[in-house]
Amino acid sequence: MSIQPDKDGLFTRIRRIFAVLGFLYLGAVILLTVPWIQSHILYMNALKLPWNAHFDAPERHGLAPGKTANIKIQTADNHTLGAWFILSDTIYHDMSFPPPPSAAELHISEAVTQRPTVLFFHGNAATRALSMRVRLYSGFTSRLNANVLAIDYRGFGDSPGRPTEDGLSLDARAAWDWLIAQGASPQDILIVGHSLGTAVASGLSVGLSEDGTKFKGTVLMSPFSSLYTLVDTYNIFGVFPVMLPINMIPRAAGIYKRFLVHKFDTLSVISKLKVPILILHAEDDWDISHTHSDALFDALLEPYLPPVYSPPVSQESWTTQQWGEYHAQLVTRREARESLLTRTAIPNFGSMDQFDGFGERITLLKTSTGSHNEVGTLEGVHEVIRVTFFTPEDLR
Repeated sequence: MSIQPDKDGLFTRIRRIFAVLGFLYLGAVILLTVPWIQSHILYMNALKLPWNAHFDAPERHGLAPGKTANIKIQTADNHTLGAWFILSDTIYHDMSFPPPPSAAELHISEAVTQRPTVLFFHGNAATRALSMRVRLYSGFTSRLNANVLAIDYRGFGDSPGRPTEDGLSLDARAAWDWLIAQGASPQDILIVGHSLGTAVASGLSVGLSEDGTKFKGTVLMSPFSSLYTLVDTYNIFGVFPVMLPINMIPRAAGIYKRFLVHKFDTLSVISKLKVPILILHAEDDWDISHTHSDALFDALLEPYLPPVYSPPVSQESWTTQQWGEYHAQLVTRREARESLLTRTAIPNFGSMDQFDGFGERITLLKTSTGSHNEVGTLEGVHEVIRVTFFTPEDLR
């Protein structure tokens, strides 16, 4: 006597599993409309990695003895930010070894007047002592021969307070003002942001450009165009589109986004930048799609392309002549784009598109590897930054 498989029971269990997953997803979606929860998910500042960080002893996180000053920066709204100022290798190597613990702090004014400085804004979660970020600092101080100022925003690391979009903007400006107060020239400061930090870096850069301040340039590593578009394209573990179920319901996504209290809309302001810009992204980034970098680069290129006009009626009503004129405009636009861009293929590394806008060089670098967090540590990326922003005198 054969035993028949219980197909109905199996299907019932599968339906129950999907029902539970559906309720969990619905519950998560509802919770994310709460501003307090949104902020914690966006900033993840409670995740203070590495745990029990020794901010007053950067050497314990991999930096050379006496190379880093643990400093405090005061913001315009009276928040105190923890920060590290790391000396360039040139300044550091002129010191006797081992230097005293306070050596870096004593050499800050000398360092900012003699060497360029990278003003670095990190992404969400963790602190300035995270090992991946320390590797970035080491690359900047050695391969670029630049100092580094790395801050922890309010609510991150040893900086008290609660992060907000406006608050992070004030933190960025405070870091800039601190460098200027130490004697740094704006032309010697390169603003660099990673992930969430690209929105902070863009906001500071736009503000400086609108003030007429000329600085070395802006680097956006693994950026997102805006928080709204990030929600649309974000995949959990790089596989499951978080907005897919909502997008299946007409107008539901638009209604849901009204509950987002943060914007971080770099796309709407990036065209106001009047300095050299490097946008870089790894094609294997599972967290933020490299299409966000494409969108930012296209926004910078858009003012130099001929517009495309459509007839003021629905496409179903277009005549053959109207279709022909529309197609001709697209061809002209594509040819204009090709004439403006210079594409460089870098074997076994990636590709680079460049054009000159408002008298400055705009660069889009796509690397084949690097993922979301490691792209900034690639030596090839440092080389692109070097040739884009630094003169031979800077590197001596």
